[in-house]
Amino acid sequence: MAKELVVAIVGATGAVGSQMKEQLIKRKFPIKHIKFLASARSAGKEIEFNNQKYIIEEATPEAFEGVDVAFFSAGGSVSAKLAPEAAKRGAVVIDNTSHFRMHPEVPLVVPEVNREDLAKHNGIIANPNCSTIQMVVALQPISEKFGLSKVVVSTYQAVSGSGISAIEELREQSAQWEKGKDVEANILPAKSDKKHYPIARNVIPQIDVFTDNGFTYEEMKMINETKKIMHSPELSVAATCVRVPVVSGHSESVYIEVEQDATKQDIFEVLRNAPGVVLQDDITQQEYPMPIYVEGEDPVYVGRIRQDLDNKKGFHLWVVSDNLLKGAALNSVQIAEAMLEDNLL
Repeated sequence: MAKELVVAIVGATGAVGSQMKEQLIKRKFPIKHIKFLASARSAGKEIEFNNQKYIIEEATPEAFEGVDVAFFSAGGSVSAKLAPEAAKRGAVVIDNTSHFRMHPEVPLVVPEVNREDLAKHNGIIANPNCSTIQMVVALQPISEKFGLSKVVVSTYQAVSGSGISAIEELREQSAQWEKGKDVEANILPAKSDKKHYPIARNVIPQIDVFTDNGFTYEEMKMINETKKIMHSPELSVAATCVRVPVVSGHSESVYIEVEQDATKQDIFEVLRNAPGVVLQDDITQQEYPMPIYVEGEDPVYVGRIRQDLDNKKGFHLWVVSDNLLKGAALNSVQIAEAMLEDNLL
């Protein structure tokens, strides 16, 4: 019989937290007891899990007593305050926020890519950015076979990456457009920034706020996280992150340069056998990944593979995945599963 664990979810009512609940049920994660933690404002409310009702408790340091694994998805400030407290009490924290990702002592893990880093944890493991996860799942097997020297990515990211409120705003704006009303924008491209633009019938070339170097924080996350996960500090990475009027499913146009000679067929074969990847590439039948068809699906889908016309070591890929699943909740649960299999929990 599999070892059963005491599990806590912090932020279970959000877009990612709701998916975490579903993934734990779907994948039959071995749970002895589960508790749901939130702010004092939400404490006392009911939440359903696996056809049972639970009372949400206030997320305090003492609430993590006896917890084996704690999934965090309630914002960076909550993780900063409570994740160390949970770890201090013996819980392994799997944090879905950006707060610990680049901390040198915190592993940043995608199980298909750098599972071995899990053994280096000191109580906290970071779940990478959604757009980073799907890209490195596709790139790691190519890197292992042919080496990798350069990555240039442009993302087409769904509004669910900004949470439930952004999904609602897209729907409201779409309805306003249809009725000929003025469209209100309060969330995107970044709620904390000065201006907000409509996402319905629009494409916004900004995700998160800008840094001093002209890149946004989202772009810098992809750049820095990719290097950390792939253990390649010298890898050349550039990113342009764009929000599109899609509910769920991030898409990415990725240009790479490999170090050893390869053909398009070589890349096909590597990806066809790669863990967590579905190769969907048949232009004779117009088959390629699209977010509307990958919503609710676990894998990372890759298609439109082309060898560059001017550089024989350059290749173009189209990468699509459900950002709330492999990009967040599923990857978090897979981390816990890998730790169980490796006797780290």
